[in-house]
Parts: sequence; C-alpha cells; structure tokens
Amino acid sequence: MLVLLPPSEGKAASGRGAPLKPESLSLPGLAGARAAVLDGLVELCAADEEKARVVLGLSEGLRGEIAKNVELRTAGARPAGELYTGVLYDALDLASLDTAARRRAGKSLLVFSGLWGAVRVGDRIPPYRCSMGVKLPGLGALGAFWRAPMAEVMPEAAGDGLVLDLRSSAYTAAWKPKGAVAERTASVRVLHSQLVDGVEKRSVVSHFNKATKGRMVRDLLRAGARPKDPAELVTALRDLGYVVEAEAPVRAGRTWDLDVVVTEIH
Repeated sequence: MLVLLPPSEGKAASGRGAPLKPESLSLPGLAGARAAVLDGLVELCAADEEKARVVLGLSEGLRGEIAKNVELRTAGARPAGELYTGVLYDALDLASLDTAARRRAGKSLLVFSGLWGAVRVGDRIPPYRCSMGVKLPGLGALGAFWRAPMAEVMPEAAGDGLVLDLRSSAYTAAWKPKGAVAERTASVRVLHSQLVDGVEKRSVVSHFNKATKGRMVRDLLRAGARPKDPAELVTALRDLGYVVEAEAPVRAGRTWDLDVVVTEIH
C-alpha cells in the first residue's frame, strides 16, 4: 500500500543536526527537478525579499519564512514525518506509533511537496516555504512543472498494489495515476453528516477532513492492514469502524472514489 499525503503549511520551527543531503532523498529520479526548484527558490528569496513574499503568497507576518528559504542548503534537517506539524500530521502522530507501525509508515507514506516533488516520512529535509501552487520564476507553476518528472518515477513507486490518495487538489496536479495504477487507486473524501430539520445534510469541513484522514492512516498502520486494492481497503476501513461508501468505477483506467462519512467533528 502506498499512501499519498499532502504536506502542511505548519512545520517545525527549525531542523536539527546535519543539513540536507539531496542524494539521500527517496525517489532519486527526481534529483534533477529538485535541484532546479531548490536553485530557483533560493535565488528568488536571496535576491528580492518583497518579490519573494508576493510570489510565495506570504502575509507580512510570515516574511521571516523567506530567510529560511535562503538557508535551505545549510540549515539543519529533520525527518519529514517530524517536520510537518499540521492538522493531518498531528492526528497521525507518527512519534507515538509502535516500532512495527512506524516501520510500515516509513515504507508506505509519501508526502507530496512543491519543493521536493515527493518524499518519504523518513527523508531528512529542512524547514521551507514553497507550496505546489507557487509560480516560480523560470519554472512556472510548480504543479505543472512536476508532472513530467513525477510521471517517470511514480509508477515504479506505486508498484502493483493499492494507492491511497489523500492529497489536496493543489497536489493532485503534480501527478494523476493512469491506466492500471489508476484502477488500484482510491481517493478519499471525508463528509460530515448531520440532520437539519429532519433532513440529512452532508458537507466537507477542511480542518476536520484533514484530522480524519490522519486518524484513518494511523488506524491502518496500527492494525497492520495490507489491502491490495480499493475493494479490500473499503473492507479494512469498515472493520476499523469507519462508515465508507464506495462504488467501483464503471470505466477502465479510472480511480475509485470513497466517501468516509462521519457524524462528529473533532
């Protein structure tokens, strides 16, 4: 099982220990593209702070993030699973998993990134600020930039098993599974169900959506679940107590869309 995750804007304030070693990152086929984005981002942030703030879409209060980007090559790094601290990662809580579950996480979780393309949670990277929606001078929109290199490496990374896609829309732009890989891919949407004047209303709540996805991945890792395809994933999630609605795609080469329905927000 390969689980595709979005990164988070929230990150640890600093890295620790040795700086980035690009050659140590997973998916080495992305090395050239990573170097191009890293060079462009550092150059932008070192040359013109105000331009960098606008390009990166940062508020005035986040201006300090630009200086971190300038130091990306020398700043201390830490495992990606520790670096990201947003809602999904707080709910996933990798640090509290037992040894076997953490080992499974290291093999199965892949985090998409505007700067790195995609990394595994054990890959050591420094704090940075660069979302997939950024249009970097010289490279253009990063979602489009990453499509070709990701198309080269992702089929091998996906292997012949299930792909559980939990990415947000900005990050799905970088890679969309095709053919046989698509048929083994399940995209999950979390819906909040509530009764309003006796009628069921369903809605997507961003914060809650992320938290539920984090808990769902955590539960799968703790249970040692190994679904081989979307149908087996539906069974595994239901066994873990989730309410899941799903239908197999009617056409070949299409992904499965799963709705996880919850009644409580927390």
